[in-house]
Amino acid sequence: MTAISPEVAKHLENLSNKDGVISALAIDQRGSLKKMLAAAANKPADEQTIVDFKVAVSEELTKYASAILLDPEYGLPAAKVRDANCGLLTAYEKTGYDATEPGRFPDLLQDWSARRLKEEGADAIKFLLYYDIDEGEEINNRKHAFVERVGAEAKENGLPFFLELVSYDASIEDASSVEYAKVKPHKVIDMMKEFSKPEYNVTVLKMEVPFNIKYVEGFGDGEVVWTKDEALKLFKEQSEATELPYIFLSAGVPSDVFIEEIKLATEAGANFNGVLCGRATWKPGIQPFAGESEKAGREWLQTQGKANIEALNAVLGGAKDWHSKLDVK
Repeated sequence: MTAISPEVAKHLENLSNKDGVISALAIDQRGSLKKMLAAAANKPADEQTIVDFKVAVSEELTKYASAILLDPEYGLPAAKVRDANCGLLTAYEKTGYDATEPGRFPDLLQDWSARRLKEEGADAIKFLLYYDIDEGEEINNRKHAFVERVGAEAKENGLPFFLELVSYDASIEDASSVEYAKVKPHKVIDMMKEFSKPEYNVTVLKMEVPFNIKYVEGFGDGEVVWTKDEALKLFKEQSEATELPYIFLSAGVPSDVFIEEIKLATEAGANFNGVLCGRATWKPGIQPFAGESEKAGREWLQTQGKANIEALNAVLGGAKDWHSKLDVK
């Protein structure tokens, strides 16, 4: 078991439901959200619209979530109106990655630190890393050092460190292709093993499902790469790759697809500890919010948005209490 301080444990409890399961809502998108709002409104999105949409999501949906993930650039007003029983995760990375050189290198927000995020009420810091386990040592060694620094900073400030890992292959351009589907399990599971090492001080891993479900027999309409039994085994293999708590990210799939993925994880007996679900919950609400009116957007959130998050909560019965993996000392 991994040892954590009582302060870190208290923050984790703020982020969890009564069963020790993390049922979190993510809306830390920045550049991508701006594009979605602009497309819905058919005009450039202004900064205030981004803030207003995050506020609406927070006000309407945090009463059904154990925590919300927000960014300090646009999300602090939304953090202030979240439900009293909803914990706060804050993103610490700049949106996107450096595209000027190979490696998809991350960077931290220049005006923020773990201490400053904590002062704003953060119960944890979240850091997103794009990672190809098979990329060159020079690139991955830099990333390892980067994560070590973030983990040390979180630990020094008594905050849980949520590391979000997004896999890729530097030689495969299309991550939705059948070519990438065949290597994705290796990419996801082996990077999970790497960042479970104690030198990174990770508290919770935020992980992709270890396959692309559209290539699983019975779930897609294209080429079959994995049978359902093979997909279940991959969930089990992923679960055995770490002793840390881990939660699933929705990776932009629709709500009904993410629910099917969580059901499969449960059927496999995966020892996962919750979800951090973003676009799958609120993305369709962008069109009425930006394309019609804030009132229309809030009505969508109050009805379909609420239904999406409640449907996801209903299938989290297979998620395990994170207390079984962490030792409070």
